[in-house]
Amino acid sequence: MHATMAPKIVSRDEWVAAQKAHLEEEKALTRQCDVLAQRRRELTWMRVETNNVFDTPQGRRTIADLFDGRSQLVIYHFMLGPGWPEGCPSCSMAADAFDSTALHLAQRDVTFAAVSRAPLSEIETFQRRMGWGFTWVSSHDNSFNRDYHVSFTSDEMGSGGVDYNFARTRFPADEAPGASVFYKNERGEIFHTYSTYARGLEPLLGVYYLLDLVPKGRGEDGLVHTMAWVRHHDRYAVAADAATGANSACGCGGEVRT
Repeated sequence: MHATMAPKIVSRDEWVAAQKAHLEEEKALTRQCDVLAQRRRELTWMRVETNNVFDTPQGRRTIADLFDGRSQLVIYHFMLGPGWPEGCPSCSMAADAFDSTALHLAQRDVTFAAVSRAPLSEIETFQRRMGWGFTWVSSHDNSFNRDYHVSFTSDEMGSGGVDYNFARTRFPADEAPGASVFYKNERGEIFHTYSTYARGLEPLLGVYYLLDLVPKGRGEDGLVHTMAWVRHHDRYAVAADAATGANSACGCGGEVRT
């Protein structure tokens, strides 16, 4: 048994009573999440004036093209910068579910795509290695990453803070994760409806949901940074000690808890 675990062992009746009490708290949280989701859908929109052009396997495509005939678009800002040997391990853990997610989203008038600032050839090399098939395009030659505050200059990083997650904060890499949502109306006008960053991305990590169910939880206390244990799915067999943080070849330093 884990050294810090000291469970209280009880009768079945006591166990069921405790489970029911906890269930009421979970139900209250679920209802509050429903309210928050509705408020999110009611947020104000901002017109997208810059029709950025991306490098894609199908050639040059605008952000309007990325909707692929649907009215809603979710873009995941994947941490893979120019010249990086591989993508961020934490982004990669989320991306392991993107193929099946995109298939289901398409049934609800939603297109999914990932965007990175690395050149398309570098994206495709890493994508082949990981065995993914979801739409992943390059913003290497446009302002998209800067527009949505997920890429930073060396001057910004050296100034003591960057504009990330709607605040000035320190970030350990020149690329950051996020997700942005867009809507295109019948006239072809595009609107930015929502963006989330940092821990706002945790719902994409199904592994975390399951870890939060088990007695030991996420087991991240004492690591050099949260998610230091995460590896690309083809690296676990040869993983170094998680406490060293050796997985961070991308320099991201793990999840930013803001």
